[in-house]
Amino acid sequence: MGRSFKLRAAGKGERWEVTMDARTSSLELSWGRAWGAIVGAIVVAFIGILASASATVAQDGDKVKAGLEVWKKSGCADCHGSFANGEKQRDEAPTGADLRRARLDAAELKVVISCGRPGGAGMPAFDEGAYKVRACYGRPLGPAPDNLYPAGVTLTPADIDAVIAYLQARIIGRGRITKQECLAYYEDRPDECDDIN
Repeated sequence: MGRSFKLRAAGKGERWEVTMDARTSSLELSWGRAWGAIVGAIVVAFIGILASASATVAQDGDKVKAGLEVWKKSGCADCHGSFANGEKQRDEAPTGADLRRARLDAAELKVVISCGRPGGAGMPAFDEGAYKVRACYGRPLGPAPDNLYPAGVTLTPADIDAVIAYLQARIIGRGRITKQECLAYYEDRPDECDDIN
């Protein structure tokens, strides 16, 4: 996932080169004749932006992976299917929405995962503080609605944020399941993906 970035400039006999390896965050800087503090400041700012972007990608990757693990352990696939395409894994579970075709943003996902979908929709509230500690759907704090499907587990706000990161990176709006996605999900059981082209 790491990249190497190279920036070169030259003019009137002066030249300089900056190379950054995002995998190792190493930096090489060489100049012909120095252009001065302004060029140096620009180069340092540019490298800082690249290093920050690289670190953010790595953190986001970790969060996506953590979200996948929460997805697996919390029973999301029971209703939504392993790949969130609405093909549930348990017949007795309600049929979850096909999230691969959904167009939900992070805020919408957070409300639905945290607060569930009252009214018999079958989506439980996974936030242990939903309705009681954190208001949902404009309702005053108090007991959860009677017609809310029971959650098998509750999740912390950090777990919910990780699931959202996973859904946004790998599921929402992705359409058809690819072999690569299947192998990422079943990394320890690749034979599960034999039927996917």
